[in-house]
This record gives sequence, C-alpha cells and structure tokens, in this order.
Amino acid sequence: MRDCVLITGGAGFVGSNLAVLTKTRFPGTRIIAMDNLKRRGSELTLERLKGHGIEFIHGDIRNREDLGFSDDAISLIIECSAEPSVMAGYNSAPYYVLDTNLTGAINCFELARTRGADIVFLSTSRVYPVEALNGLRFEETDTRFSLLDDQPVPGASAQGISARFPLEGYRTLYGATKLAAEIILKEYIHMYGIRGIINRCGVIAGPWQMGKVDQGVFSLWMLHHYFKKDLKYTGFGGSGKQVRDVLHVEDLFELICVQVDRMDDFNGQVYNVGGGVETSLSLLETTELCRNITGNTIDFGHVRKTHPSDIRIYVSDNRDVASVTNWHPRKNTEAILTDIYDWIRKNEEDVKKALL
Repeated sequence: MRDCVLITGGAGFVGSNLAVLTKTRFPGTRIIAMDNLKRRGSELTLERLKGHGIEFIHGDIRNREDLGFSDDAISLIIECSAEPSVMAGYNSAPYYVLDTNLTGAINCFELARTRGADIVFLSTSRVYPVEALNGLRFEETDTRFSLLDDQPVPGASAQGISARFPLEGYRTLYGATKLAAEIILKEYIHMYGIRGIINRCGVIAGPWQMGKVDQGVFSLWMLHHYFKKDLKYTGFGGSGKQVRDVLHVEDLFELICVQVDRMDDFNGQVYNVGGGVETSLSLLETTELCRNITGNTIDFGHVRKTHPSDIRIYVSDNRDVASVTNWHPRKNTEAILTDIYDWIRKNEEDVKKALL
C-alpha cells in the first residue's frame, strides 16, 4: 500500500469500508478519511473509524480550502466521494451533483498533482448510455431478463458490458459528471505525469451501506425484509426481472490492493469492475434470497411505468481486468446478502434510527 492514504467520501459505505480494510491489512499505514457527512447514516461510521485508528476530517471536496490541509505525506488518494444517486437533478436543482461529482473530483485531482500522489478514481457503470443499454438483445425467463451473446454493438455480450461499449447518448447527470471527471483525470495523467486508475464499478454492496431505491438496492431489499417494510417492483412492467451484478466491498478492496501495488502497469487504464454474470440478481431473485435469510415475507406493489433513467440489465464484464490482474470476486450473492443481514442484526437500533 502506501505510507499515507487519503480516502475521500471516507465516512460513506465504500470509503469507510476501504479505510477499515486498509488499516487492518496494513496497520502501519496512516489513513485519513474525509467526508461532509451529508448522507444520512454516515455518522454511524465515525466511531468505527476512530476505533481502527483512522483519522477523520469533516470536510467537503467541493471546497478547495478543505483539501488544503498541510500534509505533504499523502501518497495515495482513493476518490470515493460522490453524489451517488441516478435520480439526482430530476426533481431538484442539479448543483449538488455537478459540484460534487465534477468540481469536487477536479479538486481531488489537483491535490494529487500538488502532492505527487497516485489516485484511484471510483467511477460508475452509469457512464454508459441508457438507451443503448436498453436496446440490447435479451431473453426473458421466469425470474429475470438476461443478455444474449449476439449484440448489435461492441462491448456487449452474455457476459455483460465491457469498457468498449459505446459512450454516445444520454446517461443521467450522475453518469455524465462521472464520465466528465474520468476524461479530466486522463488529461491530468497525460499533462502532469501523475499516476491514476479508473474503475467503473457496478453495484457495490456489503455491511454499513445505507441503502436507498436509487443507490444501494440490495441493502435496501435486505433492510425492508429485516424490518418488515413493504417494497415495490418498479419499471419494465413491474415484473421485478431487471438485473444487476453485485460486488462485495471486500472484493473491491482486493482489486484495489493489486492495482496500487502495480500502479505503473495499470496507469491511465479504465476497467469495468463488478460481480459479473455469476454474481448477478434480479429483484425477484433478491426477494427470494432475502426471504430465505431473514425468514420474513413482505408485501410488494407493482408499478409498470419505467423511469427514464432505469436500465433493464446491467452486468459488468470483468474479463479485461481479470486478464491483467488475475482478480476474481470471491463472495457470491447469498454471502453478500448474509453479510448485510448480520450487520443489520448487530446494529439494529442504530440502523433503525438512521434509516427508518
């Protein structure tokens, strides 16, 4: 790893888990977690960070002054901060998603430049256009939609979506800001000689995720089953057959360790990173797993109308990153959902107060 690592969005689900996992694996590494604590439930992670000897800075990457703390020792930045909602800007002004995901990311790149630090930028599968993804050929089974192998565009197959998938088209402001930040980071790498890696992540899940409909759907499903709250199958006829792959945050950590250790080999590269087709679920299949794990059955509504931002199927094609790192996700869907269940059970009162 590195002597000193800054993790932005460090009190969020991904950032806090990466901070704890890094400190546990590399106890001699100094970890600084920065977060503005805007997302509800992020305050629950502060005692956890403190207990692992991780420094916390209450700051906002939108403000360059907050990133101006005097510490030239930072040698790696893991950029996890974001407004993660695909719904951002639909029913409100777009300023926060624009300022955080674009201006904030640039501020982090500038910090990497001035400190001479490496950077791992966590981007998103949402950089790919909605219409192009929904135009892919698929089949429908009793429980899910599945991509066919023969597709009309490059970068798509029964194995999922690779980084060669076309980028022309609309993708939500969330996806657009993350893609724009990717482009700017590549310019920083070329112009200033910093080293950086871009991981376009699918759905990441695991303990300490404050799940919502628009971000963290697998955690949301488990939360509602645990606390016996109703849910809805929304879009694509209300069938619950839309599919996402899911990656445990610990598996993401393992990949980042490999990438950081071989930064020269992967500098400037873009990888699609997720659970892959083997670790994918439809909402219907997620419901069945949650029922089995919790022993609870909840009621479901059905909304046929599809939101303009929703995608029928997204599965990460991991073959490119696997071919150069020999990395493969280890945790299957049942293990991921069980980890979420165990975390809720152990922290039931705090989670209930924060989210329900």
